[in-house]
Amino acid sequence: MSFDHRRLRDALGHFPTGVIIVTARTEAGEHLGMTMSSFNSVSLAPPLVVFSIHLGAASLAKWRLCRRYAINVLGEEQGHLSDRFARAKSAKWDDISPIEGQFGTPLLPEVLVALECEQYARHDGGDHELFVSRVLAIHEGPKHSRYPLVFQRGRYWSLQKDQCVS
Repeated sequence: MSFDHRRLRDALGHFPTGVIIVTARTEAGEHLGMTMSSFNSVSLAPPLVVFSIHLGAASLAKWRLCRRYAINVLGEEQGHLSDRFARAKSAKWDDISPIEGQFGTPLLPEVLVALECEQYARHDGGDHELFVSRVLAIHEGPKHSRYPLVFQRGRYWSLQKDQCVS
């Protein structure tokens, strides 16, 4: 019996996720950036998080060589950045002046929070490679946006303001 991968993708689409852009600088000085919604915390002690990159990504070899990178959590008004960094081989960094992080990683301006990380471990994740990362520094963004960009069922969503269910 064959497995219905499209049905699984649709089922998983019911689970909303935040949207991040992982950024890095190669040893040659090239800026990398990729939109992702596969991101999770792993451990508080040590402080570990994980993201994954598809094995078919054109830039995967470059990401494997990066020792440090930043996880930039997007605010609800930053869908345009998510779209820009989701495209392969595009001019992602045009008109963007990254902020130099404490550990030399390029941070995106105006994000909710950025986590500067170093590579901790990489693991096989089927058609993805898992990047387990140790958080080195936390950079709080400006306070004008406090709601994250949320992705669910192939679209961006806004959290309903001032309504908490608990």
